[in-house]
Amino acid sequence: MTEPVVLFQEIPTANGQRFGVATLNAPASLNALSVDMVRLLTPQLREWAADAGIVGVLMDAAGEKAFCAGGDLRQLYQTLLDCKAERNEYAERFFGEEYELDYLIHTFPKPFVCWGHGIVMGGGVGLMAGCSHRVVTEGSRVAMPEVNIGLYPDVGGSWFLRRTPGCTGLFLAFTAAQVNAADAIFIGLADVLVPHAAKAQVLEAITTAGWKGTPDADRALMSRLLAQAGEGAAMPASKLREHFDLINATLAGEDLLVIDQRLRALQSDDPWLQTAVKTYAKGAPSSVALSWALWQRVPRMSLAEVFRLEYWASLGFCAHADFAEGIRAVLVDKDRNPKWNPATLAEITPAFVEDHLRARGEMAPELVSLA
Repeated sequence: MTEPVVLFQEIPTANGQRFGVATLNAPASLNALSVDMVRLLTPQLREWAADAGIVGVLMDAAGEKAFCAGGDLRQLYQTLLDCKAERNEYAERFFGEEYELDYLIHTFPKPFVCWGHGIVMGGGVGLMAGCSHRVVTEGSRVAMPEVNIGLYPDVGGSWFLRRTPGCTGLFLAFTAAQVNAADAIFIGLADVLVPHAAKAQVLEAITTAGWKGTPDADRALMSRLLAQAGEGAAMPASKLREHFDLINATLAGEDLLVIDQRLRALQSDDPWLQTAVKTYAKGAPSSVALSWALWQRVPRMSLAEVFRLEYWASLGFCAHADFAEGIRAVLVDKDRNPKWNPATLAEITPAFVEDHLRARGEMAPELVSLA
């Protein structure tokens, strides 16, 4: 019998209450977030949110390699080929339900811990970003790599990357740069470094803690438990902190074509920065242009407004060629040689950008009622 793609359990705590545990359970695909996972997680999280006996939730993943390496795009890819610019009802459900889940996590009324060990990318960052307690470990590798597949950092990325220090969020969107635990904490995508070996200690502490059943007190208690588990942990060096001034200078200003020239010309002896520049140069110009457009638009938007805007943007990418071509090049044929159209930023027009952001199909019912 095949195991479910998400495993749920409730662990008892000292006061007769329970702590919910949701475990992504597809280690062979690096726990890539599938529609089936979303459809298990959303109702269970809603049930736990309403259950007075549940004092908090921990979300982790099976296997040692990844918390979640992104979204499972295999079925979506076929619909992109079939529908092209026509209405794609599968994509409407795919993105609408995923963003509903992400928003639910952002607004969850109780302590919500994400154990972000290993690879945390794309849709995995979307799951982690909204948690009240975002744990990274010595093995965490965090990235928003959508520029490689002709998409943009969705799953709320337009919102949480915009809230990072300086231009670091824009840099991650443009370059797909992988960052470590120290980087993630520095830019506000994670809260605490806890050694992966201390996970059992954290779970034990959860069972013996005196939970109050009140969100503020319980969140503070959870913070103390994680701080204790992370005491003395060696913090790796942060590349984003090291290169912070250079990143800000390179991405400064309001002219995307000037920023593009600076980024392509960036010289460094640091292999990490060299890789970021090379990835940017190979990435989809449409992804860069839309990431930039969203960066300009979202600063005064609410989280719900951003998710609705991203919903239209994601359907816009489904209706244009680059997203399918990027999935083909990276995940299907794996030739890593995408043919982007338009091929350069200079060829992208305002009308092309606006066509990605216009309403098409129907607004997902899951997103209509978001506050």
